Amino acid sequence: MAIWQWALLLLAVVWALQALGVWLQMRHYTDVFKGITNKYKDGFVGAGNFRGRFRKGTIVLIVVTPDLIVRRLLIMSGRSVFTKFRRHEEFEGRPLDEIRSDPAILGEGEPGVAEAVKRAIEQIDRARSEPDRKPGLSGLSAARA
Repeated sequence: MAIWQWALLLLAVVWALQALGVWLQMRHYTDVFKGITNKYKDGFVGAGNFRGRFRKGTIVLIVVTPDLIVRRLLIMSGRSVFTKFRRHEEFEGRPLDEIRSDPAILGEGEPGVAEAVKRAIEQIDRARSEPDRKPGLSGLSAARA
């Protein structure tokens, strides 16, 4: 085989591995989101993201009660498709306004985390402002941002 054929074969293998990694990461995201919606039947959820071209990408999930108390805060930040969500228990039980006033407290030194948190909070605010929306996670469409 000529060198260009080996290069083309290598490119196809790398592309297939990338596609598999993306599929695994999307499956992890949907599993976590379904777990949240099955566990918490009332309240609101916000999903925010930050795409980093040469920096880490970030996805944030925030679950709040109807009274806007944070129930669950999950952050997935990294460059790899093998990155998983990490739970931040230190922010659970706090009012959402505390995080809204300073989203950088979650990602000190990481501007992507603060931006993703802002987007997740904006999504919660949009869901709350819809006139026919009642508290409850069922039927909530994820990440319209």
